Amino acid sequence: MTVLNRGTSSEETTDLRSRNQMKLPRLYAILDVSLWPDSSAFLLAAEELAAAGVTLLQYRNKQGNARQMLEHAQSLRNALGSRIKLIMNDRADLCLAAGFDGLHIGQDDISPEAARRIIGPHRWLGISTHNPEQIAEADKTDADYLAIGPVFVTTSKAKPDPVIGIEGVRWARELTSKPLVAIGGITRTNARSVIDAGADSLAVISDLLPDPRKSAEAFFNVLR
Repeated sequence: MTVLNRGTSSEETTDLRSRNQMKLPRLYAILDVSLWPDSSAFLLAAEELAAAGVTLLQYRNKQGNARQMLEHAQSLRNALGSRIKLIMNDRADLCLAAGFDGLHIGQDDISPEAARRIIGPHRWLGISTHNPEQIAEADKTDADYLAIGPVFVTTSKAKPDPVIGIEGVRWARELTSKPLVAIGGITRTNARSVIDAGADSLAVISDLLPDPRKSAEAFFNVLR
């Protein structure tokens, strides 16, 4: 729960309450630029996900420079408009510059407090966690949601943290009342078990390939 200072404006108060009441969609799509041959394919994948009904999309680019990332982000914003909430991975400055709806940070990125100062009170803020200690610490911040993982073995990160399994999702759920996003090796086959363990939303990367629209639609059928 966010504690409001006496100097908080009525507009910020309303916005903070709205953020605290946020409801994540079941499917949280992540588009990693490295998995697509070029920018055209990347943008087409985003449009296909939107057509399937995806409403939350994270832009992830671990190798690109700031200029390339901003160009990609602006292209996404222009192509998708307000149909999808767009989340920037890691870069608070580019989140602002591209007019994204939120920022997602990891354990090695800037602090949640610094991130919030940069992105302001209106945008969503998510934090990656990998163990009980990190969940407990992140729960004390004003982050809007917490991500926990990897739930299963994943190939989307070069040096992934230890797998936590379904049991890890259960203990994460017990440690926070914030919306919980599970990530790492999640597929249409295991998706329902992760939701049943307490996750509010599933972050998916690899299993949205190679046909993003059909893959997303299949996820929605599983998660009804």
